[in-house]
Amino acid sequence: MCGITGIFNIDGKPVSINILKKMTDIIRHRGPDGEGFWVDSFIGFGHRRLAIIDLSPMGHQPMQNDDGSLIITYNGEIYNFLNLRVELISKGYKFVSKTDTEVVLKAYQEWGPNFIHKLNGMFAFAIWDRRKNELFIARDRFGVKPLYFYFKGNTFIFASEIKAILKHPDISVTVNIEALNEYFSFQNIFSDLTLFDGIKLLPAGSILNIKLGDSHSLKIEKYWDYNFFNETNIKEDECIEELNNLFTQSINRQLISDVEVGSYLSGGMDSGSITCIAAKNIPNLKTFTCGFDLSSASGLELGFDERTKAEYLSNLYKTEHYEVVLKAGDMERVMPNLIWHLEDLRVGQCYPNYYVSRLASKFVKVVLSGAGGDELFAGYPWRYYRAINNDNFDNYVEKYYKYWQRLIPDSLKPKFYNENIYPQIWNYQTKDVFKSILSKITISDFTPENYINLSLYFEIKTFLHGLLLVEDKLSMANSLETRVPFLDNELVDFAMKIPIKYKLKNIYEVIRINENEPGSKKAKFLEKTNDGKIILRKVLAKYVPSDYANGLKQGFSAPDASWFKGESIEYIKSLLCNERALIYNYLQYSTIQSLLNEHFEGKVNRRLLIWSLLSFEWWLKTFLD
Repeated sequence: MCGITGIFNIDGKPVSINILKKMTDIIRHRGPDGEGFWVDSFIGFGHRRLAIIDLSPMGHQPMQNDDGSLIITYNGEIYNFLNLRVELISKGYKFVSKTDTEVVLKAYQEWGPNFIHKLNGMFAFAIWDRRKNELFIARDRFGVKPLYFYFKGNTFIFASEIKAILKHPDISVTVNIEALNEYFSFQNIFSDLTLFDGIKLLPAGSILNIKLGDSHSLKIEKYWDYNFFNETNIKEDECIEELNNLFTQSINRQLISDVEVGSYLSGGMDSGSITCIAAKNIPNLKTFTCGFDLSSASGLELGFDERTKAEYLSNLYKTEHYEVVLKAGDMERVMPNLIWHLEDLRVGQCYPNYYVSRLASKFVKVVLSGAGGDELFAGYPWRYYRAINNDNFDNYVEKYYKYWQRLIPDSLKPKFYNENIYPQIWNYQTKDVFKSILSKITISDFTPENYINLSLYFEIKTFLHGLLLVEDKLSMANSLETRVPFLDNELVDFAMKIPIKYKLKNIYEVIRINENEPGSKKAKFLEKTNDGKIILRKVLAKYVPSDYANGLKQGFSAPDASWFKGESIEYIKSLLCNERALIYNYLQYSTIQSLLNEHFEGKVNRRLLIWSLLSFEWWLKTFLD
């Protein structure tokens, strides 16, 4: 796990080693164990190393093949690299290191760009091919590892983090207004844009090619995408057996490491099951939980602290358990550092993720996470049930789009943005961005089951992708590698084929509801339930107590709704109720105050919006002020 940087002057202009070094130095947190540089006139790579596999100097990067025709800078872990290594040895290749980096390099040498389909893991890397005078860049299927780039004129720059690109003297920071519109619609950015104008995110499951001497040669193409529309005809008991085998196989694969591996343990069934299997292989496995002070919480927030559940599982699996407990002021203290590391603003109140990764980094270099289970196995039924019965595709899009406008609906945008900004965004319709993702899928038969599969496709492409970006930034901020066992190639391929009837308990009852009848028959299905992930619950019941496997779905969140109108209210007012705040160069002061007051007075829960406003203010202070 590492940080990578690169500069490619397509017109042949020499690359400055000093600039490349500045770019690489600023992401030192991603790789405190070593640095490396390679420059050949017009192209240069930088690398920061977090040594996980083969801790020796032989793992040094950037790395070249035997004849120097290929050079790689690589970030990631390939979990099937030992199998690929054996296959390459049988073809006559010799290895000087025990790294997966060398395997990736020689796999490209043997099979060319199509070798990407052989990789099972998380990665972002760049290979300079001297034979073709071509730069080849790839990002893993699911987008676990980020890769950003800037391309203007004859200058192409890439890096694991945006802040590295900003160190290039050709870059000036301005806000991308279209990305800002996406963020304040969805609390996420669904396109390849970032808030930094001119800097883009390479989409997950994509490769990028660009040739020397041809600034028009840049090409980005998908090599893989999710497909939930090829359901298998399989008996439930056979499905449970196969899913269990793939789940345990994935975890065992991801335990490969030359440093100690730990696990997050939230108290839920996903992390609990991962911990159970990992603990069978690692005696006294170290586990980590984030809890919350609930002394001022109320309502649903009273259930947000899962330390008791986590401690019970830790005792059951005999792990060495550690926890951190957050109070309201902890958010305030961490915001400047958090936003500097996060840089690419995405989903939700993520500061607990920073604190728990910081805790874990004191004891281990690698940690397992339960991310991905909800999106693969329909863990949010109250979302899907909203759009299960539709007259047509457009009707589905309309209902689902309204739900995913998590912050500001289109109707409020003329008053939300100030008079200078709104004219710049009014014709950039976030609904079109939303629809473009769904329109990538061709469906011949619009059944309720297919509408749910369409929702799963959308959420794993957008919501989960945002979560993965956040997790990468905040774990690597603490020089910690996060692995995601649910996102194993074989496990994902099988999960996508599982029929919806095995994932959702009450789908057919919801289908039969007549929405035009009086009453609130549908209301109960729009609440948090244990209706989702049914087949996964049956598998994971092998590893966690039944009340854990059958518990209500609950997200990982702090009691911010209470804190934002209690202990943290003065902090919020000092930043957001100040007319000179930087956000008011973009947003309308009077509208924001009205929205804030609705939260302070307990009329509407605006915690997501408040977090996003705070994040944007600190983003402006950090990168523009």
